[in-house]
Amino acid sequence: MSETALPQEPLRSPLHDRHLALGAKFADFGGWTMPLQYAGVVEEHTAVRTAAGIFDVSHLGKALVAGPGAAALVNATLTNDLGKIGPGKAQYTLCCDDETGGIVDDLIAYYRDDEHVFLIPNAANTAEVVRRLRNAAPEGVEVTDQHREHVVLAVQGPHSDEVLAAVGLPTGHDYMSFVAAPYDGSEVVVCRTGYTGERGYELVAPNAVAVALWDALLVAGAPHGLVPCGLGARDTLRTEMGYPLHGQDITMSVTPNEARLGWAVGWKKDAFWGRDALVAEKAAGPRRRLFALESTGRAIPRPHMSVSLVPDVLLGEITSGTFSPTLKKGIALALLSSVVNPEAKVGVDVRGRREMFQIRPLPFVDTSVRES
Repeated sequence: MSETALPQEPLRSPLHDRHLALGAKFADFGGWTMPLQYAGVVEEHTAVRTAAGIFDVSHLGKALVAGPGAAALVNATLTNDLGKIGPGKAQYTLCCDDETGGIVDDLIAYYRDDEHVFLIPNAANTAEVVRRLRNAAPEGVEVTDQHREHVVLAVQGPHSDEVLAAVGLPTGHDYMSFVAAPYDGSEVVVCRTGYTGERGYELVAPNAVAVALWDALLVAGAPHGLVPCGLGARDTLRTEMGYPLHGQDITMSVTPNEARLGWAVGWKKDAFWGRDALVAEKAAGPRRRLFALESTGRAIPRPHMSVSLVPDVLLGEITSGTFSPTLKKGIALALLSSVVNPEAKVGVDVRGRREMFQIRPLPFVDTSVRES
């Protein structure tokens, strides 16, 4: 008689009770029960674009690669080139399948030193990224899954510097750099990055200070317009910037060339997972690419809606689609045939109706995320 595995309970952030008290609505994100919204997606989105918002993104993965040769292991496996940055810098990179070049995950690498690289993958892919790195690790290099040991808070928006300074955390460092700072007897890593397109910071802290840090940021941030934000607003914000979401815009069946992420590939490196397949695809030209679409009317696109040229030439499908609170219209990312004119108008099947959309360049919204 075989045993039936019991369903796994969803994981919760150490701040779950705080979110309940604030009236959050919850949803599942990679096996974690996380806030989807508080006051509402549009209100929270607008706060980030105009003032500041704080997100609990503790569902994101955390993994440490440590030991002699840790940075060398990361550089020989993940796509981007750590040689382009130095200690104290963070880098967007990809974990690709070695045979196909498909994207296993996209992640941020915090380059502490040659023996310590801290990785932040997506929640649902953490175990797989850790497994692959462990299998490739030489003796003396350890890859540990620290998924449940830290919180990650994102303070995003044009007033984010004032919010962090009010609680004594460092601000003003360069884009994609990080600083470790003491806080309430622990260490908080403050990185100038985010997933919204606005100036902002992501804070990685031990669970022990999660509540104190969250509470302090909310109080100190209130005079600067800071509001708690759910992952619904995070999604509309990132879509306006054209930032891809793993599981939708990028997957194991999508390559960096197709997703227009070649800038995150160290093409001159001797080795990284998927190198041969990706170099060959780049030379031949990918058969499809990620495009940005903007509604010419009132239609709101959603994932998996088909995209075609009038009358009936199928080009591909929507991967991410939403209402843009900033533009007040529907916007989308779509994987389409590479031969399509990048200035063409296309039809999207919205519940049986053909709605017209304009292909356009990214981002949908201009921001100053990289300004110092």
